[in-house]
Amino acid sequence: MNLRKTLLAASVAVFAAVPAFAADPVKIGMITTLSGPAGYLGQDIRDGFMLALEEGKLGGVPVELMVEDDGLKPGQGKQIAERFMGEEGIKLFTGIVFSNVAGATVPDIVDNDAFYVSPNAAPSNMAGKECNPNYFVVSWQNDSLHESAGQNATNLGYKKAFVLAPNYQAGKDAIAGFKRYFKGEIAGEIYTRLDQTDFAAELAQVRAAKPDVVFQFHPGGLGITFLRQYEQSGLMKEVPMVVAEPSMDGVTLAAVGDAAIGLNVTSHWNSDFDNAANKKFMAAWNKAYNRPVTYYASQGYDAALAYASALKATGGSLDDADAFREALRKADFESVRGKFAFGPNQHPVQNWYALKVEKGDDGKPMLKTVGEVLKDHGDAYAAECRM
Repeated sequence: MNLRKTLLAASVAVFAAVPAFAADPVKIGMITTLSGPAGYLGQDIRDGFMLALEEGKLGGVPVELMVEDDGLKPGQGKQIAERFMGEEGIKLFTGIVFSNVAGATVPDIVDNDAFYVSPNAAPSNMAGKECNPNYFVVSWQNDSLHESAGQNATNLGYKKAFVLAPNYQAGKDAIAGFKRYFKGEIAGEIYTRLDQTDFAAELAQVRAAKPDVVFQFHPGGLGITFLRQYEQSGLMKEVPMVVAEPSMDGVTLAAVGDAAIGLNVTSHWNSDFDNAANKKFMAAWNKAYNRPVTYYASQGYDAALAYASALKATGGSLDDADAFREALRKADFESVRGKFAFGPNQHPVQNWYALKVEKGDDGKPMLKTVGEVLKDHGDAYAAECRM
């Protein structure tokens, strides 16, 4: 009888140590850009996130992913968030691609005691003085993304750079980040329109300035258009280009082809990374989707893994916000990029790598990892964050 009581007590203790998973699916609201020239960015974030679901679960917890298109309109993103919180009672959010949409949407989410895990957009103001305990970023902080390109340009020996980016928060962060780490002279600085389709005037200014390198940030379809016109103008043969990953992803590369060969790129992730998590991700992506993989897809996947780690730790319960937040902060998941941790402002501390566009064994251009640019790199705004 005593043995039976002992075994029963031990059994109860074991079950008590394991979180009880929520009976109803946990709803996750994904607000992302699915239409227009930049629509593939949100599609890849969505599809990468969904690859991490195992039989409709994250961390063993049933989830319901609700996805809506913000149309790259800040007001639309904000309206979707308000409806998700008011009508659906959603407490977990992700998905936003562009910083102008994030700036209009994320503050409402975190001010309503919901959580937001960014798979992409990470404007500078939200990394510093406007940081929030419920705001996490798994991609990078906007500036640090382009700091890697500035450091790469310096490493490659360039002395005179012409810089271009769209006139919105991420574009301003891009140029600020590049200039922070580039040790040479800035020959010219231009802010383009986010909906621009003709860059002839800007390319004429580049040619007149005679730089020895061009840095440009134009994500999605904007970048494809810029690169095609740069090559058609003959500038690709005259002035080399150094960019960060949004200006040369898998879709952009497939669109511009051999014109991109020799381009220097920096990134926190590449499809050729040799770690178990990335191999699993790439195998799943290639099996599920017949299209090039992008950084956005890898970031969507990591965002899902971050949520999965916290849901597993709390048994899917969001009742104790402090417990859920602490579980997220631990970043207890295997990132596709390898080493990963959150810094004090809940933005990544990670390595940055030099990539180069080369011809692969099949004769098609590919992005090859060729070296390390920055190690355990955080961002310039973490010291301003008080949490």
